[in-house]
Amino acid sequence: MPHDLSSSRTALRICPLCEATCGLSLTIEGTRVTGARGDREDVLSHGFICPKGASIGGLDADPDRLRTPLVRRDGVLTEATWSEAFDAIARALPALAEEHGQQAVGVVLGNPNVHTVAGALYPSALLSALRTRALFTASTLDQMPKHVSSGLLFGDPNAIAVPDLDRTGHLLLLGANPLESNGSLCTAPDFPGRLKALRRRGGTLTVVDPRRTRTARLADRHVAIRPGTDALLLAALAHVLFDEKLTDPGALAGHVEGLDEVAAAMAEFAPETVAPACGVDAATIRTMARELAAAPAAAVYGRIGSCTVEHGTLASWLVDVLNILTGNLDRPGGALFPLSATARAPRPAAPGKGFALGRWTSRVSGHPEAKGELPVAALAEEIETPGEGRIRALIVLAANPVLSAPDGDRLDRALGGLDFMVSVDPYLNETSLHADVVLPPPPPSRSAHFDFAFNALAVRNQVRYTRPAVPLEDGLLDESEILARLVLAVSGMHGADPSAVDDLVIDRTLTRAVADPHSPVHGRSPAPLAAALTGRTGPERRLDLMLRLGPYGDGFGADPDGLTLERLLDHPHGIDLGPLRPRIPEVLTTRSGRVELLPEPIAADLPRLRDALADRDGPHALVLVGRRHLRSNNSWLHNIAELSGGSNVCTLQVHPADAARLGLVDGGRATVASDGGTVTAPVEITDAVRPGVVSLPHGWGHHRPGTRLSVAAARPGVNVNQLLDGTRLDPLSGTAVLNGFPVTVTPAMTPEPATATVAPMGTPVVPRP
Repeated sequence: MPHDLSSSRTALRICPLCEATCGLSLTIEGTRVTGARGDREDVLSHGFICPKGASIGGLDADPDRLRTPLVRRDGVLTEATWSEAFDAIARALPALAEEHGQQAVGVVLGNPNVHTVAGALYPSALLSALRTRALFTASTLDQMPKHVSSGLLFGDPNAIAVPDLDRTGHLLLLGANPLESNGSLCTAPDFPGRLKALRRRGGTLTVVDPRRTRTARLADRHVAIRPGTDALLLAALAHVLFDEKLTDPGALAGHVEGLDEVAAAMAEFAPETVAPACGVDAATIRTMARELAAAPAAAVYGRIGSCTVEHGTLASWLVDVLNILTGNLDRPGGALFPLSATARAPRPAAPGKGFALGRWTSRVSGHPEAKGELPVAALAEEIETPGEGRIRALIVLAANPVLSAPDGDRLDRALGGLDFMVSVDPYLNETSLHADVVLPPPPPSRSAHFDFAFNALAVRNQVRYTRPAVPLEDGLLDESEILARLVLAVSGMHGADPSAVDDLVIDRTLTRAVADPHSPVHGRSPAPLAAALTGRTGPERRLDLMLRLGPYGDGFGADPDGLTLERLLDHPHGIDLGPLRPRIPEVLTTRSGRVELLPEPIAADLPRLRDALADRDGPHALVLVGRRHLRSNNSWLHNIAELSGGSNVCTLQVHPADAARLGLVDGGRATVASDGGTVTAPVEITDAVRPGVVSLPHGWGHHRPGTRLSVAAARPGVNVNQLLDGTRLDPLSGTAVLNGFPVTVTPAMTPEPATATVAPMGTPVVPRP
């Protein structure tokens, strides 16, 4: 039914602004979102809402959002029609690939892609059409160490166990601040409420963080670790478990190999040996290990602070090792593997293909691929360095690597040297201003929403889907159509109906399904199955297909009570699919069919961790860590006036003792220097950071002229990643070391920098250098 645009109404929408995926109830006047509150009937969030969700109307109506494509003509970006935009892409990209080879076209995917239906469904088709290995994503600035460790342990890089927050009795949390982030690689609306409930039922919360964050203030114990040494602390905990004979894998015992080898590998990491390096006394480490082993149900959970460090993969591996050693992996109250409604239906347990690293390497520095991706920190050199395979064209989907990757100044220059660039982005930001074509997706209220990625990380199995709350305005294209047309433009099918992309994916999926003896449609004909799919759009038909073939699906009639899109639409607040349950061995796809506790790449990297025991700086050395803000998400939301101010500020936090030694004053300015350069920021003196640590938030630095980010440019802040030159990487995952790197800090004598020059809407912008 068409929407009634003549009066006030309410509509449901799943929030796309962080990993909590809360259900929202929007108030809409005509086509304008005038209010947002939590949906109390939502099966996962139960009415919880944070400031980001409450401000979705401001994001929706931001006057700086692009409403029409931009195409570069005579060196200047100007407004264009959609046909002109896709014509330009179809002329340029296939010709560049033909002349210089497929690897000359690179793709960059930002993390907003996992928050949209289109971003989940179409990049794989785009990469297939381009046949390029030059893929760079935000994963190598965030969670790639967890994917690598999961791949090596379990055979599947997406087999990520999440803490069973609602049933655990003991939670050890490292490098995470869910009271600000709302959770990461753990989809849990009202994470704060769940932690408070843990405390109320007599459970224990231990937080390991160099800052006394809001989460740390809630904890029973806050361990102020030296940044970057999480893997050492975790290894010491494992040492105690072996040394004091506290290991008990429980039901996993028959599915694990390598226990003795891990015990031998941990022998050198006694708490007394590790304590000086990580800044945590040996007695505390031993107590933490004993409490973890004694808890009836416990979970260890590590996130970005333990990932984006020099031993990020080892730390991620040790998180699961500790859960295994204490019998808490794959049991209620411990850490369990979710089963989403669009996952592949469980198969009989059997050995699989395993997980391989380094199947190819980057052209310039020889960085090994991980999960099919190259380090985004290497993007600039892949563009700048002459030779065969040099990246000459780039497709950037919802990414802003000029701010999110190391040495944005270098990348800024490199992007200016591309032959052609396409950016799919609602803003003209620090990266998209370099594009030859900018394709803007519509505001969130105009888009359907389904969480393909985050349902696979949720603390409770459930499924929810919301259709667009507001119809598309004339002149806008749905994001799925934009990406489908982009696939057609680069694949030689320019001008075909966008549904051709969806039809092709559906046909391929059903062809594989009917040939699979474990599929509920084995032996049937694909054509009638495709004809039975429902949905108004290609993406909805694909969603219906995935639901029907998924673990709760109807199997196209095999289970009449099973899940379909039509059934899901009948439940606008979602369908609860029950608590997490044990899933080993069905999740294992290693070559042995078992949990391979000490895979060879991990064993080969352990000597580097041993070397870190002696790699300690002097008493006055400083290291830097980032920090999260509840009212922000990386660089996305700095242009929303409702979310600016308050604690959401770009300041350098410094401990009082360090400030006194360095001659810094609260509210003054300090210059921070490291491998990649310097930044100057206001000083905030606080004992919330431990001595020897300073903190700058991530995602700032909105000072470049030519963007259309008027609110962000008025409060630009500084780009903490400019302190890095891209050479500090976790070698196994290629993840940039964004935390725990050394810096020098001095009082600044320079005045506060000017704000950026913002290009008004409707004017030509950004001549290419």
